[in-house]
Amino acid sequence: MVKFAANLTMMFKEVEFLDRIDRAAACGFEAVEFLFPYDYPAAEIKSRLDRHGLTLALFNMFAGDWAGGERGFAARPGKRAEFRASVEQALEYARALGCARLHTMSGVTAQEPDRAACEAAWVENLAWAADRAAEAGVTLLIEPLNTRDMPGYFVSRQDETLALIDRVGRANVKLQFDVYHAQIMDGDITRRIERLAGRYAHVQIASVPDRHEPDEGELAYDHVFAAFDRVGYDGWIGCEYNPRGATEAGLGWFAAHRPERAR
Repeated sequence: MVKFAANLTMMFKEVEFLDRIDRAAACGFEAVEFLFPYDYPAAEIKSRLDRHGLTLALFNMFAGDWAGGERGFAARPGKRAEFRASVEQALEYARALGCARLHTMSGVTAQEPDRAACEAAWVENLAWAADRAAEAGVTLLIEPLNTRDMPGYFVSRQDETLALIDRVGRANVKLQFDVYHAQIMDGDITRRIERLAGRYAHVQIASVPDRHEPDEGELAYDHVFAAFDRVGYDGWIGCEYNPRGATEAGLGWFAAHRPERAR
């Protein structure tokens, strides 16, 4: 049975970040995810999670000047030091928070003069980071992002990303399969879920094309969820969508998936 993690960067924005943990638990979620924890002491986040028995499914490594357009360092040849620092910081938080999945952002590379140099830097950086992460029992995740929302990002398609992951050659580097991005760039979602089973270690969802709750748009998400069940995916599905209004008001789709103990 599919299981869902509330994305606290996008959901429950009616309240402050730490209070979103409480809101997610009250709505019946058993796990949460978010982009960045680094503005808060890990102990404060852990205390909130433990209060409700919540799992932290995923968070991102530091990605640089977000407001200025930076989206990570892994594929940027001149940012090796920044990348390694972001890995060490993220692993420190992962250990403290008991989180076994880290999204490793590749970076915007549209202005880099040499694509081959970006690929070489990415492979070298991920191999080094994967070895460091393995010591902590952490899996690194790579997410292709669609070119409409994130123009110039280093990876945008599932198969090209998997080819790069294969070059890294580390068992703890996996695909982060965001159905929203994959539908925009690749399509054929059901067959892709089937064909790539075992290659992805985290899934995210949102409606297409508007990135709202998964009860609208061009994808039949009940069918998508059944496909993940059918291939035996037992990881978390992150709800990385922008609610149409108040978060709780849009959770009708989640009622059928709430864990028994939360009903």
